[in-house]
This record gives sequence, structure tokens and C-alpha cells, in this order.
Amino acid sequence: MRDVPSVSIKHLPVNKVSGFIASPSLDILSVEEPLEIRIVYGPAGNRVEKNISITMRTPGNDLELALGFLFTEGIISSHGNVKAIGHISMPCELQKENVVRVELIEGFKPNLLQSDRNFYTTSSCGVCGKGSIQSIRTVSPYSNSVQQQEMRLSPDVFYSLPEKLRLAQSNFAATGGIHASGLFTIEGELVLLCEDVGRHNALDKLIGTALSKNMLPLNQFILLLSGRASFELIQKAAMAGISIVAAIGAPSSLAVELANEFDITLLGFLRNDRFNIYTTNDQILIPTSHEN
Repeated sequence: MRDVPSVSIKHLPVNKVSGFIASPSLDILSVEEPLEIRIVYGPAGNRVEKNISITMRTPGNDLELALGFLFTEGIISSHGNVKAIGHISMPCELQKENVVRVELIEGFKPNLLQSDRNFYTTSSCGVCGKGSIQSIRTVSPYSNSVQQQEMRLSPDVFYSLPEKLRLAQSNFAATGGIHASGLFTIEGELVLLCEDVGRHNALDKLIGTALSKNMLPLNQFILLLSGRASFELIQKAAMAGISIVAAIGAPSSLAVELANEFDITLLGFLRNDRFNIYTTNDQILIPTSHEN
């Protein structure tokens, strides 16, 4: 298990009640703080700085979160669009690093159609303030360009994933209240894991990490979500070229529709040696009981 970053958890005094007896104790909670994401763009000599989003997140992997957010929102198209990225200090923050500035290269024009509404993203809903479903159907740069080889996956691979994710989740083990996104090989080996109080942030952190490592498209991996599969999580997966998404919880109806649109194999209720297949990619074969 990974060590829990000190900025990600907080110890608070509580009274624990057992039966009719209350006793003082310490509890460990996941930290939730706002993160402001800014971009700097434009030609040399006429640079513009713009606030893109404020999201409630668990501190840690902030730079990857900013990269992943800008990419999955379609504001940038590759890691090569980024000239520099880092935290900046604000006087009112009491030394907390809650602002990330992403400086884009000269000559690159970011797609700011999404950000012009000045929307506010929360840990529970990543589409607050967006005008309509149509406005977030961002077209993945990998959806039609990547030829995928046929993959035959055993159900045993999927059955092994939730426990592997649980054992690797340091923050969840400490607090019991945090989401995770895990990237696995088709053999079931864990490659990347990111956690956050917001399920959307956890996936943005994972995609941002993969983007910074030049791993995209992620069409040869399995994405495991620790909770349910919402529309926006499938949209983010599609942006990164992910073709297999498994969720421990349930998908929404709109998530299933979008998975069909992007030819993503979507599994739900992955637990206790069972799962539901909601959509299938013709190149991804999962043997069923009637197959030899």
C-alpha cells in the first residue's frame, strides 16, 4: 500500500459511540479543498491569463488533475501544448497550494468554448453550469483514428480488479471515503491509480498522469472506477481513447448511450465474481457460459 500524503488526510477529534457509551477518539478524514485552474495563452508580448475552473478536490496530484481536466474538456489537445505548469501562492490561502497555472506554448489557441460559461465543477457533479448534454459531447481525438487489435479477456481478469484496487488505495484505507480510478493491463496488472473525493477528479488525475507520460491513447488498458459510471466519466474515458471501462457501481442510462456512441465496452456492478455487460466493442471478446 502507498503512503498517504499528509496533505490528503486530516485527523479530527470525535466522540465514538458504542452501545450507550461515548468515548473520545481521533478520526481520519479525507481533505477537501478548492483548486483553481488557470491558463496563460496568446502570442508573445500579448499573453492572457484566464481562470478556467474551480473544482473541489483532495490535495495531491494537482498538476496531473489540471492537465487531465484541460485535456478531457478539449481545451488542450496534447501534452505538447503545455509550456510550463506549477502551483502559485495566494496571500489569502495561508500557504496552501490551491491554484495551478498552466502556461501554454505561443502559437497554440486553446478551445475555450467550454470555459466561457465560467462553470463551477463540484466533487459530486462535473457538469454543473453546462448548457446542455450536447455541449459536453466533446469528440475524442482517438475515437475514429485508432485501430484496435482484437482482445479476448477472461472474466477472471475482471473479477481480480476490485481487490487489487482496494489494496492499492491508501487514502480509502485511511478514511473510508474517497473515490479511485485505476488503469490496468489486459492481464490485470495495475499501472496507474489516482484517488480523490470527486470521482471526476480521480479520473482527470489518472488521465493527466498518462498524458504527461505520453501513454495516450489508452485503448490497450482497462479502466476501473471505484463507484458508479456516470456520463461524464465515460466522456473523459472516450477522450483518452479508453475502450474498456469497468465500474464497481451502476452506470447511468446516458453513460450506456455514450459508451455505445464511442464503441466502449462498459461493465457495471463488478463485484463478487459477477458483472453486467452493458455495451460491447466488437474487438473485445469476453467469453460467456455458452461458448466453448
